[in-house]
Amino acid sequence: MEMIAALVYQLTKGLTPEQLEAQGFAPYFVDHTTGIYPVAATGVPFSASTFQSTGDTIADLHEDMGAEQKARKTYDNILRLADDPDVRDVIRFLREREIVHYQRFGEGMRLLQDKLAKSSPYPNNPYAFNPSFDTECMKKQSPRA
Repeated sequence: MEMIAALVYQLTKGLTPEQLEAQGFAPYFVDHTTGIYPVAATGVPFSASTFQSTGDTIADLHEDMGAEQKARKTYDNILRLADDPDVRDVIRFLREREIVHYQRFGEGMRLLQDKLAKSSPYPNNPYAFNPSFDTECMKKQSPRA
């Protein structure tokens, strides 16, 4: 997020009010001049509520993987619109980073599921619950033969 905000700042510093208005930045300029203020393309300001955390490792890893894919999609869309080579280089780097993060979270998920399967009295632990924590889940499921 910070890199995108810094990129916007670099692209807008030194522009006249007329240039900002012609490019659709007038409302942003009124509130923030050309300072860095992270907002979505829809104008929704960045908020910590963007982050989801449940305390359940499996659910949180899925959320993390989804967030990486959403960021990658955003960078894909920026690449479709941007023609400045320096901007495209930064966005390509950020896009590649999202892909690597997605892969690492996926590896973490596989390791966790393997660990849960080995520690569970239930073969393959199909529901991927933590048998040392989710004792009620274990009581409600019958072990497979």
